[in-house]
Amino acid sequence: MSIVQKDFLKKIKDFGLNSYEAKIWTALLSRGISTAGELSDIANVPRSRSYDVLESLEKKGFIIMKIGKPIKYIAVDPDEVVERVKKNVKAESEKQVETLESIRESDLLDELKSLHKNGVEMVDPSEITGALKSRHNAYDQIDQMIRTAEKELTLVTTEEGILRKADTHFRSLKKAHDRGVKISIACPVTDKNRSTISDLQSIATIRDVTVQARLVIADNKEVLFMLLDDDAVHPTYDVGVWINTPFFAAALMEMFSLVWKQAKEVKVKV
Repeated sequence: MSIVQKDFLKKIKDFGLNSYEAKIWTALLSRGISTAGELSDIANVPRSRSYDVLESLEKKGFIIMKIGKPIKYIAVDPDEVVERVKKNVKAESEKQVETLESIRESDLLDELKSLHKNGVEMVDPSEITGALKSRHNAYDQIDQMIRTAEKELTLVTTEEGILRKADTHFRSLKKAHDRGVKISIACPVTDKNRSTISDLQSIATIRDVTVQARLVIADNKEVLFMLLDDDAVHPTYDVGVWINTPFFAAALMEMFSLVWKQAKEVKVKV
């Protein structure tokens, strides 16, 4: 099999198909209508597996079985397949969300939270740390910190960083503000991010601070700081460190307060 064919089949798997299903389906698309035996030979799939694969494809809506002897299979138009896959993915996603919501309202979640609380209480504070590889994972953790903050949130970021955080976390920040959390943001204010700063002013106090740092402090007990320059690293290779220790968080806040006091509050009008 050529590299082109391998890449093509790999992309086909984005439809939610396994290797055999991808091979059989593409073989049927090339024929329009065919028998299981013919498809097995064309796709180089064992005949003992071809019927199971075709049955699976039929259930997923990729093919139609034509009644007769021998039984033949008809390929569904790819445009229609895309719509069916979208519909199935959406239905499955909604079903999973409903399941998770039902867990939230059940005794199971209380039991899991109790286990976690008891477990954390037994852990040495020095061990409650974690490395977060990729910006996506770091932002997931930041969003959790924002959602669980009770009193105060401090964000230090870059010119580009404030644009990303506003895009990713604005809703969570707004909810935190609405429940009384004090939000302070320190970042460089430029023409590039002035509009975003204007949007954030309603929920946070913002000061123009040019510091090459990216970190979040929640309630003087949790800290997440990024290790790399966001201008010099791809988001996939970005790295963050999360620490849950009041002593270190308080020390960082003391140092941050010195910079914060010297900076001027920003009032941007767009």
